[in-house]
Amino acid sequence: MGKEVKIWYDKEGDYLEVLFERKAGYFRETESDAVMEKVDEKGNIIGFSILKVSALKGEPLSVSLEGRIA
Repeated sequence: MGKEVKIWYDKEGDYLEVLFERKAGYFRETESDAVMEKVDEKGNIIGFSILKVSALKGEPLSVSLEGRIA
């Protein structure tokens, strides 16, 4: 059985959030102004968020997440 992923989209805020694990953590910046990675206290990536999702038409968004995937 695969790992469950939680995905939320707020149409009004044009905000997408993807969580690999639901636990305490904080968001930190990435190389893209639109993407934030969520990490736990050990630096493991537990999710990410994308601002202004509707602006991503045409070109794919490519970002390197720096932590370890939990």
